[in-house]
Amino acid sequence: MDQKVFIMAKQVLTFQQVLTDLERKVYYPVYFLMGEEPYYIDVISDFVQQKILDETAKEFDQTILFGKDVDINIVINTAKRYPMMGGYQVVIVKEAQLIKDWEYLVYYLEKPLKSTILVFCYKYGTPDKRFKWFLEIGKVGIVYESTKLRDYEVIPWISKYCKTKNIGIDEKSLSMLAEFLGTDLSKLVNELEKLILIMPSGNKRISPELVEKNIGISKDFNVFELQAALIDKNVLKANRIIRYFAENKKSNPLVVILSQLFKFFSDLMIYHYLADKNPSLVAAELKINPYFVKDYQKAAQTFKAWKTMNIISFIRETDARYKGIDNPSTEESDLMKELIYKILH
Repeated sequence: MDQKVFIMAKQVLTFQQVLTDLERKVYYPVYFLMGEEPYYIDVISDFVQQKILDETAKEFDQTILFGKDVDINIVINTAKRYPMMGGYQVVIVKEAQLIKDWEYLVYYLEKPLKSTILVFCYKYGTPDKRFKWFLEIGKVGIVYESTKLRDYEVIPWISKYCKTKNIGIDEKSLSMLAEFLGTDLSKLVNELEKLILIMPSGNKRISPELVEKNIGISKDFNVFELQAALIDKNVLKANRIIRYFAENKKSNPLVVILSQLFKFFSDLMIYHYLADKNPSLVAAELKINPYFVKDYQKAAQTFKAWKTMNIISFIRETDARYKGIDNPSTEESDLMKELIYKILH
C-alpha cells in the first residue's frame, strides 16, 4: 500500500520516495509525520536521528524533545538556533500529539530556518487539517500521513517485505503470519526479522515449520485450516481444530476466529453473485491474493448461495451469544461446536 506525502509542489510521493530523498540528502525545513500507523513515522524519524548528523555533530546540533514535556514555544525557540558544528541542526519532537497551542507555529513557518530540520512525530491520529498552521507546513515542508494496513493488504505487504530481503515465503506461511500478527506493522517487521535472523544457513525461504517453531502459530490448527476443513466438509478435522482452539484460547480467541469466518463467508456470498468469475477479476473484487481465489471456487461448490447466507446468520448469532446476548451460560467451546455443526449440516 502506498503511504502518501504532500509537499509544496502538491506532488504525491510514496514512503520509499520520502526515504530516498533523505538518503540523497534532499532535506526540508519541516517534516510533519502523522497517522494511525506508527511504523512509517518511526522509520523516517529514526533515519533523520541516526543518519543526517555524524556522532560528533549530534552532541551539539541534535535535540530530541517530547510533547509531554514541552510547549510549542519551546519547540520554536529550539528550532531557531543555528548549528554549531556543520550545516544542519536536527530537532525531533516525539509524542507531538500531546502538544497544545499549535497556532503559534505559524510565526515560525513564515520564515523557517533553512539550517534546521524540524521533525514532528504525531502518532495515532491527525490534527484538524483545516488549521492555518497545518496548511502552512505544506507550503514549506512535508506533511506525511501514515495509515494503517487493511486486512486484505497484510499478505501482499509481507510478501513484498520478504522480496526486499531476498527471502522467499510460501502461501501457507503468509496466511499464518497474517492471521496471527494482524495489521500491526511494527509487530510484523519484528517477527519477520526474527525469522530471517534464525533462518538456517543456506536457507532463503520462510516455511510453515519455521513459523510454527519460532512464532508459536500452529501450521495445522489455525483458522485457515479450519476454513479448508469446512470447504472439504471434513468433520473430523474441523472438530480437531476447534478442540485445539478450546485448549489454547489465549492464542486463538473466539472473537478473532468468528471475525475471520464472517469475512470469508461474506466474501463467498459476493463471489456467488459476481457476473464474471475470472480469477483476476475475483481477486480484485474481493481484494485478496489471487492464490486464494481457488478457495472460493471450491467453497462455492460446497456451499450454495442460500447456505452461505444461512452460515453468515449462524456466525452473527454465535457472536451475539458470545457477547452474552440470549446466552447466560454456554461455554465458548460449546458455541463453536454448535456453529461448526450448523455449517457442516
